[in-house]
Amino acid sequence: VQLVESGGGSVQPGGSLRLSCEVSGFTLADYGIAWFRQVPGKEREGVSCISTTAGRSRYVDSVKGRFTISNDAAKNTVYLQMNSLRPDDTAVYYCAADPLRCHEGLWVYSQPQHGMDYWGKGTQVTVSS
Repeated sequence: VQLVESGGGSVQPGGSLRLSCEVSGFTLADYGIAWFRQVPGKEREGVSCISTTAGRSRYVDSVKGRFTISNDAAKNTVYLQMNSLRPDDTAVYYCAADPLRCHEGLWVYSQPQHGMDYWGKGTQVTVSS
C-alpha cells in the first residue's frame, strides 16, 4: 500500500495549487481519501475527505469555498484544488486512507487524524509574498 503526494510548492497569497495523491495497493472504492495538513508544533488537521463509494465529501470550515476535492478512479488519484491561498494555509499536506469513508462520526464528532489506516509522506505548501 502506498500513497504519494505531489504538487506542493511556493505561491503568493491569492494563488492556486493542485495537489495530487496517487494510491496503489488498493482502489478508491476501498477507502475514503483524506487530506490533512500540519504545521510545526500543532496537531495534524483534517482538511477534506472524499468517498465516491459513500457519496460523501467534507471540508473543514476554513477551506470551504476555496478548496475542491475530486478523484479520478481510472488513475487511482485524488486531487485537492486549492484556490485563493492564504499564508495560514502554509503547511505540509498529507493524504491518507480513511476506512470509514469520510463518515461524520469521525469527521464531525471525533478526530479524524486518529482514524486513518495509511498515510503518505507529505508535500510542502508555502504561501508567502
